[in-house]
This record gives sequence, structure tokens and C-alpha cells, in this order.
Amino acid sequence: MRAARLIHLVLLLQSRESMTATELAKALEVSERTVGRDVLALSEAGVPVYAERGRAGGYRLVDGYRTRLTGLARAEAEALFLSGVPAALRAMGLHDAGSSARLKVSAALLPELRDAPRSAAQRFHLDAPGWWQEPETPRLLPALAAAVWGDRRLRARYRRGEEEVERELNPYGLVLKGGVWYAVARCGADVRVYRVDRFTAAEPTEDRFGRDPDFDLPAFWEARAAEFARSMLRDEVVLRLTPDGARRLPYVTDRTAAREALAAAAPPDARGRVTVTLPVEGQDVAYEQLLSLGPDAEVLGPDALRERLAGAVSAMAALYS
Repeated sequence: MRAARLIHLVLLLQSRESMTATELAKALEVSERTVGRDVLALSEAGVPVYAERGRAGGYRLVDGYRTRLTGLARAEAEALFLSGVPAALRAMGLHDAGSSARLKVSAALLPELRDAPRSAAQRFHLDAPGWWQEPETPRLLPALAAAVWGDRRLRARYRRGEEEVERELNPYGLVLKGGVWYAVARCGADVRVYRVDRFTAAEPTEDRFGRDPDFDLPAFWEARAAEFARSMLRDEVVLRLTPDGARRLPYVTDRTAAREALAAAAPPDARGRVTVTLPVEGQDVAYEQLLSLGPDAEVLGPDALRERLAGAVSAMAALYS
């Protein structure tokens, strides 16, 4: 266990100019004291690692030092080839670069690992769009991808409602969600999200922008997606659910909202039913969602939604009679 951690520490320092004890401790999931002991052990073993003092200090390797402990295990090699998403690479105009990189890595693998690319491809395939959705590549996606990879400022026109606006953006990254491409970019002082298919013009400039070193694209997207989902829940309905209805509720509406509503519910009644107040996007959406629960969900309010569902049930009963 410790030997693997020491190798990981050396590879971390080899991939960066310098790292603080705090950064290493976080990456290795150990304490800073353990990092200090590991660095001392490496030094005693002849690895030229040393500490730089001062405010901007940290641990680093002597310039030019390279370890040969970079051989890939089978699981590592297969995971590497899983990381490529062919459809997304093609959409961004990076298919050739991705193929070239995979070929180079394949050539560098040990003979017994040369089947890793085929092994991974036989065992995992990512199909991002949902069912019954024809994936469409936005026309300007390659231009946006070029700006993202090159850290180039982007002059763009964007369709917002019925109007077009001009923007100068620092494009930080691209996100593929449910078959839809989004660009995450800084506009002035704010980092915003733009649907790529709403760009009507996108021209990378020769000006490079400086990235915020603390910006974390996955963390930003997770927070923004949760915030967006919550902002859509502008209405509430009161439901009485059977045990089966309570189990199925998170699968027909916003999962987080459903689980929080169930957690806040009073104890079940004598028939095992619970009454919950559920945030919903609107009564039209709630109607479609709750109809699928059938007799396992009774709407207690608002009255208009209850009457609408009662009417639908009566019409269905008449149809099947």
C-alpha cells in the first residue's frame, strides 16, 4: 500500500512543477504529516525530491529527473481507452487526434497489454443521447472546441429569445448533457452556461485568455445543474401516496425534490399512506407525471389539478367500459 502511494507521489511531482504538502495530502488522501514522512523516505531511497521554503514553496523534483515507474497495469490501460468518447471527439473535430493518441499509447504498451483497446471496446460503449432522440451536432461546435482547447477569446453571436446578442467570451469548457452540448464561458465577471446550438456565429480570436486556476468544470456544472433544476420547481402539489406510490415517486418527477418531500412527510396512516408536499415545475407537468402513478397517488391539492386528474380517470373508465 505504501509502495503504491510513494510511486503515486513521485508521478504527481513529475507531472507538475511543484506541489504543496496540502495539495499532495489531498491527492493521496493522507495527512500532511504522512506526506512529510513519504518525502523523507523517497529522499533516503535516492529520489531527488526536495522542499522549497517560503510562501510559494512546496515539494518538487530536481529538474530533468524522470522516473521509469510509468508502466500501465491492465486495468489502467483499459480505463485509459474507456476515457475516449468517439462520438464526442468526432463532434468537436478531434477524432483524428484521438485516434492518433490511442495508436501511440497502444504502441507503447507491453505486449501482454496490446489487447487493452479491443478489450475495453468490447465491454463498454457510451451512447449519450436519450431514447428516440436523433443526435445532432451543432454547426459551430468545432469552432467552440478549438477556442476551448486553445484558450482563445471568442467573438460570438447568441440567440436569446427572439433577439440576437453579441458577446466576447472566454470559453472554459464544453459539456454534453442528455445529447445537448453546452458551453461554459466567462462573460465579464460572470461564468455562464450557453447552449451551443443557439450560437449563430463563433469566431476564435488570436487573443489568449488566462484561466482561473481554481475553476473546476465538473464541480461548476454539478452545482449549476442542481440550481437550474431547482429553479424550475415553481409550484407545489399535495399528494397522498400508497407505499408503492412513495417508492415510485422519485422515478416520475425530480428525484431530489421527491426524496426530500418523502423525508419531510409525517408518519404513515393506518393504511400505510403518506401525505407529502411536492415541489413541481407546474400543474401541466405534474399532471403528466402523476397520471403515471395511477391509483397509488391521490392529489389533495390544488383543487384544479385534482379535478383534472379525476376527469382523466373518468374518461379512461368510460373508454374501457
